[in-house]
Amino acid sequence: MSAPDVNQVVLVGRLTKDPTSRELKDGKSVCELRLAVNDVREREPLFVDVATFGKQADACAEHLTKGRQVAVAGRLVRDEWQTKDGQPRSRYLVIGKVAFGNDRDQNGAGPDDRDE
Repeated sequence: MSAPDVNQVVLVGRLTKDPTSRELKDGKSVCELRLAVNDVREREPLFVDVATFGKQADACAEHLTKGRQVAVAGRLVRDEWQTKDGQPRSRYLVIGKVAFGNDRDQNGAGPDDRDE
């Protein structure tokens, strides 16, 4: 008996830029995020593209900004396209649900409350 295929990704990281959203041809919203996730070996962060759809996409576009901590649970997919000059391109991204993190430190201060 073989094991079932499993494609599940769970990540916690910070947004590297403000989310970008757009409407698809079918009228559904899509929001794309880019996360910086700490490597378990504490080296350079890993950068991961994330997409979410529908009402979740609308909420992400409205409430999230660069630097915000989020958790993502979803599946890894390969996205392929061609550039304007016909060159093939591809990337891996996570399609899933986003949970907004509580960006408060141990003293209860949020990102806008701290002295820089």
